[in-house]
Amino acid sequence: MKLNSANINVMIKACRKASKVLIRDFGEIEKLQVSLKGPGDFVTMSDKKVEKIIIEELQKARPDYSILSEEIGEINNKSEFKWIIDPIDGTANFLHGIPHFGISIGLEKKQEIICGIIYDPIKDEMFVAEKGNGSYVNNQRIRVSARSKLEDCIIFTGGPKKTAKDREESLIEYKKFSSKISLPIRKMGSAALDMAYVAAGRCDGFWQRGLSYWDLAAGIILVKEAGGFVTDFNGTDKFIENKTVISANPRINEAMIKLLNN
Repeated sequence: MKLNSANINVMIKACRKASKVLIRDFGEIEKLQVSLKGPGDFVTMSDKKVEKIIIEELQKARPDYSILSEEIGEINNKSEFKWIIDPIDGTANFLHGIPHFGISIGLEKKQEIICGIIYDPIKDEMFVAEKGNGSYVNNQRIRVSARSKLEDCIIFTGGPKKTAKDREESLIEYKKFSSKISLPIRKMGSAALDMAYVAAGRCDGFWQRGLSYWDLAAGIILVKEAGGFVTDFNGTDKFIENKTVISANPRINEAMIKLLNN
């Protein structure tokens, strides 16, 4: 099966068009103009160019929809629909020539994500999900892993930055997981792709603090439609408000929550 609803097609077209700029700029990293957004936060001209192309494409197709995007903030059209955009998730990887970053677009209807897309332009992997219709990568159905013993799982995380307020808590949590599981924890540098990999069963679970809505939006629907769970560290759906998130297969979700709260 292939997801080809009107909204999905609009998102795919925007990603494909924006990715041409991203791939070209990635091949010329040393020439990029980079500015410091904050401690440990870099923004490139590529972020801005990609965001501009995505927004133009989405507005052309859906002029009435609201938009929330990492670089420009919010365009509120008082619509029940809202695009949630992260033009480059994994900017630090992008800047250092590491080919692991993605474009992330989620579509919200009445505060619920109804479809999402995470596109890895270097590997040409398009992760797509729509409410009630499943999750796919390049038109192949994906599902979360079936591993049930946390000790045997591959777990992803990210952060913390040097200046993070909850740096110590993050380091304690890292120690808890590294003491529990047999394999080393992976830190890949793109929360959106981390969640896409949970959905695809490539990793079993992911946890992180301090993420923004645009980091998670598309990943939420991808993981849920692939049969996984997305919660905060307490097991509730307040992951945006509480700035903590776990995404995992349903067999280890409770174990991860328990470990984090132990």
